[in-house]
This record gives sequence, structure tokens and C-alpha cells, in this order.
Amino acid sequence: MPDGTLAASVETRQSWAIAIAAVAMLAVAAGGPMTVVIGLIPISDSLGTGRSAPSLATTLAYIGNGVGGVICGLMAARLGQRAVAMLGGGAIFLGLAVASIGQPWSLLAGIGLGVGLFGNGALFAPMVAYVSLWFDRRRGTALALVSSGQYVAGMLWPFVFDHSITAIGWQATMLAYGAFACIVVLTLSALLLVPPPLPVGGPALLRAGSRRQVLGMRPNVALALLAMASFLCCVPMAMPAAHLVAFCGDLGISASRGAAMLSVLLLCAFLARQFWGWLSDRIGGLWTVLVGSVAQLLGMLGFLATQDEAGLFFVAAAYGLGFGGIIPAYVLAVRELFPASEASWRVPSLLFLSLSGMGFGAWLAGAIYDRVGFYAAAWWAGIAFNLVQLALIAWLIARGRASAVGDPARQAI
Repeated sequence: MPDGTLAASVETRQSWAIAIAAVAMLAVAAGGPMTVVIGLIPISDSLGTGRSAPSLATTLAYIGNGVGGVICGLMAARLGQRAVAMLGGGAIFLGLAVASIGQPWSLLAGIGLGVGLFGNGALFAPMVAYVSLWFDRRRGTALALVSSGQYVAGMLWPFVFDHSITAIGWQATMLAYGAFACIVVLTLSALLLVPPPLPVGGPALLRAGSRRQVLGMRPNVALALLAMASFLCCVPMAMPAAHLVAFCGDLGISASRGAAMLSVLLLCAFLARQFWGWLSDRIGGLWTVLVGSVAQLLGMLGFLATQDEAGLFFVAAAYGLGFGGIIPAYVLAVRELFPASEASWRVPSLLFLSLSGMGFGAWLAGAIYDRVGFYAAAWWAGIAFNLVQLALIAWLIARGRASAVGDPARQAI
């Protein structure tokens, strides 16, 4: 839903240059935690702690990303996104340098605090909020593009890290990648990140809506419900992505085929995200969340319906096509419902719950499997979370339509 009119817009060529730069920075930042994922076995062998320490480091990176997004979003509102992004680039280098010391404490501190809290935390949620301020007509498309940076990382860096760790070891790989990531982020930030334009209509529109109701309720209540819905839908979203290779192994499918299946899932999610972004510009963020969540639910049912390799490749592709656009649609909904001046903290707050849902979903599927010995029970649990989220989103849409009847002049911010 556009902010301005068809006669005036904040979108320019510079808007798209910044969006592309943001994709590059997010793809580089997301590679930091992957050094641990790809190097899990050699890192655990080197530390002598088993796989618990590297696994905990990855978990801390995701938690730090969510918490850091809120902290750095508030910092960006005061200092500007350029300064915060440059902080993120430096933090990734320092974090990976500390992690490469080769001690359990250094791995947890470097990945959790450096790469997670002040690295990706400064570059994911704040950057998504920042880019949203450069668009009004095609904001959904831009958000879909920018938030695809993590999918680009998932398709690119595992291959690079696998070869690098084999050739020079995991510690040298961390150091080299940290330096590379820092240079890329600092350079792009210095060259391209400038204060965003005012919405068409000026400062008054930037602040507009700070005291009005949202979806017929207090603004903070509405945000809390949206964030809770994002948590609920991210629980099932994380389950196949985190456990697909293991699920295939239980069915007698080789790990290499399971990894290929996961790559297909991520590739389809990346491609579909661009379609969902285009659709959200036409039907709005909340409606896109609703439709995408139905598609995700059907994908979860697909994992229950087939257990042969060909069928699972099809289901993995369909699942990726279904869930790919949900998170950007949530961000778009926040930007449609709340004033632009609040984007720097409302968007990271919502994404904190989204990331928390992803972490909880990955853990929950493993915990259920450990208890019952098969993944079908986990898929059913994910479906239950999905159904509750669908009911909540449908209720919010109904509230929004009912409140709009009493306020026909209301416009999205």
C-alpha cells in the first residue's frame, strides 16, 4: 500500500541502489554464523567439547541477532544507519577474530556477541527498516529483495567455506572471512548509506498516526499481536529447514540428497519471495501474510503425505515457494499501519519475535523427535502453531476492516 500519491513518490534510482547494497551487506553478514555451521565437525574436534559448544554458538548468534536488532534499531534512530552498519561490519570482523582463538569461551563470545548481537544485529532488522523508508509504491517488492540476503548467503557461502576449511582450516577461514565482510560492509556503508528521504507530505506525515488507533486497538497492543503472530508462524517455518537432512536420513535417503533437497527449498524460497513482494504491493501486508501462511500450512501437510525421495523434492520446492514471502509481508504490514518515525524500533521488535520463533521451532522439532523417535509428531505440532497464527491474522484483518468503516479517511503511513 503506497504512502504517497501516484503523482509523487520518494522512490528514485538511489532507492534501488541502496536496496541492492543492503542485499549485499546482509548476504555477507549472514555468512558469519555459517562458518560455524559448515565447520561444525572440525571445530568440535579442535575444541574437544563435542558438538555442544559450536551448536550453542550458532544459537547465540540467532538470539543475538534478534536482541541486537532492537538495540541497534534504537541506535540507528539517533546515529543514522550508516554509523550502525559500520559498527556491524567491524563487529563481525572482531567477533570472528575472537572466535578463531580456538577456545570454547572465545567461540561463544565471538559468535554470540560479535557476529550476532552487534554484527547481524546491526545489519538485519535496522537495515530492513531503513530500506523501507526509501520506498512507498513498491515497498513490498523492495522488502522482499532485501530480506533475501540470508537466502543468498545460504546458497553461496556453504560451498566456499567447505573448500576453505579443507584448504586452510576453520580458524584461518574465520579470520579471512571476517576481514572480507568488514571491508565490504564498511565500503558500501560509507559510499551509499545516507539519511532517508521524508515521506511525500513532509515531517507531518512522518509523525502522523502516533496517537491514533491501529486495527481498532492501541498501537502497542496491535504490534504485540502482530509480533506474536510472526512468532507462531516462524515455529513451523523453521522445522523443515533445520531438520530436513536428518528427516531424509531417517527415511534412508543419503545426506547429500538431503542437502540438495534443502538447497532446492532455499532456492525456491528466494525466487518466490520476489513474487510475494510483488503481490504484497497489490493486496497489502496482512493479506499476504494470510495467503502465504495458508501455503505454508499446505507445505507442512505435504511432508506428512509423502516419504519417497522424488515426492520430498517436490514438497520441499512447494514449501519454499509457500513460506518465502511471509516475513517481508509482516514488515510491510508494520510500515502500513504505523508512522515512519517509529519504523526504527517497531520493525526490529517484530523481527525479534520472528527470529525467536525460528529458534524455538528448530529446537522444538528436535525435542519432539528425541521424545517420540519420529518427525511426524513435530510436523503436526508445527501445523498446530500455523493454525493458531492463521486464526490470529484473520481476526486482525477483520478488526482492521471494521475499524476502517468508522474511519474512511484513514490512510496507510
